[in-house]
Amino acid sequence: MGHKRKLTLPEEYLIKLIRERHPEGAKALYHMYSGSLYGVISRIITDEALSEDVLQECFIKVWQSFDSYDENRGRLYTWMSNIARNMAIDQLRSKEFRNSQRHQRISEFYEEFYEDEVSSVNVDMRFLRIGANKLPDKERCIIDLIYYKGYTHCEAAEELQIPLGTIKTRIIRAIKRLKLHYALEYLPKVS
Repeated sequence: MGHKRKLTLPEEYLIKLIRERHPEGAKALYHMYSGSLYGVISRIITDEALSEDVLQECFIKVWQSFDSYDENRGRLYTWMSNIARNMAIDQLRSKEFRNSQRHQRISEFYEEFYEDEVSSVNVDMRFLRIGANKLPDKERCIIDLIYYKGYTHCEAAEELQIPLGTIKTRIIRAIKRLKLHYALEYLPKVS
């Protein structure tokens, strides 16, 4: 009886408890999803303490805005991971954070996506990362800024000191390369 067990509940029952504002719902929500959501956030924000802060804020936002969740439109985790991702990107875009991170070189961010700690919920980002690694540096750099760091096209152009038109051209080129890569990679094998 002495050991602590991770609290898990069926999703339907968890949703019911949260809708009823039951403390057990809040507790189970955190136990079941904090690890996965931290993974989403920490792939965008590399600072551990800041990722933890965003995670706590994310759970507050999920709890407060739960009335807007519609289980008929998607899984609970999907809805929460979108909130977590958007909050992390907002934090990353904030002037204060961007200014404190100016000294880091863009290339340092490439390593963040090779972590051994993989969970099935991050498959989509890892899937994209595998293909993006095959892109030429100048295209991969733009994909990293826009899709992983949350930059707008204009911000990426400013950061890399290249024209906005060039950014857009390279994104189109990168997407075409990725489509080709995945088309070839996942063609049925002929034996």
